[in-house]
Amino acid sequence: MALRVNEIFHSIQGESGYAGWPCVFVRLTGCNLRCSYCDTRYAYDEGDFVTLREIIGRVRRFDCPLVEITGGEPLLQPETPELVAELLDLGHTVLVETNGSMDISVVDRRCVKIVDFKCPSSGESDANDMENLERLGSRDEIKCVIGTREDYEFAREIERLAAERAGTGSTVCFSPVFGKLEPRELAEWILADRLRVRLGLQLHKIIWEPDTRGV
Repeated sequence: MALRVNEIFHSIQGESGYAGWPCVFVRLTGCNLRCSYCDTRYAYDEGDFVTLREIIGRVRRFDCPLVEITGGEPLLQPETPELVAELLDLGHTVLVETNGSMDISVVDRRCVKIVDFKCPSSGESDANDMENLERLGSRDEIKCVIGTREDYEFAREIERLAAERAGTGSTVCFSPVFGKLEPRELAEWILADRLRVRLGLQLHKIIWEPDTRGV
C-alpha cells in the first residue's frame, strides 16, 4: 500500500488548538479545491508514491508524539484512514487537516479532525460539506480562514451552527488570510461580538519567512 506524498518534515505546529507544539507533518499530494489564498499550491501535483511502512518509518525517526496529516486534501487518497489508524495504534496524537469538502467520518474517531470550512473569498465556499458539522467529535476543531468582513459573517454563522450542536465542544478557530486581513482587525471583530472562538495566527510564517517550505 502506498500514498502519494509531497513532503514529510518536523516543525512547530503553526495553527489549531495544538499551535506551538513540535509536530511531524505528512503533506499528501492532491487537492480538489483551488482556494484564492492557497499557500501550498505545490502540493496540487508534486509528490512521489511512498509505502505506508516507509511513511511510518520516516515519521518515527523524528521521535515526536504529535503528527499532522495534511495536504492538499488528505482525504482524497483512500489509504489515508489506514495511515491515521496505524499512527494512532503506535501511540501518536494524530491530526488530520481537511478542507471541509470530504466526509470526515471515514477517519478513526481517535483522530483530531481539523475541518477548514471555506469562506466566500476563498472562491470555494460552495464546496463545504455542511454535514461535517454533524460528524464532529468533542476533540475535533473547526477552522475558518477570513479575508473580508463577508468572510467573517459567514464564519460567525458556522460558529453559531456548531454551537447549536449539543455536547460537541469543538474548538472554533478564526484565522486571518496572511497579508490580506490584519490580525488586529479580526481580533477586534471577535471581541466586539463576544465570540467564543480562538484567534489563529500562522506561527510558522512568523518564525520563518512566509514562503519557506518544509516548516
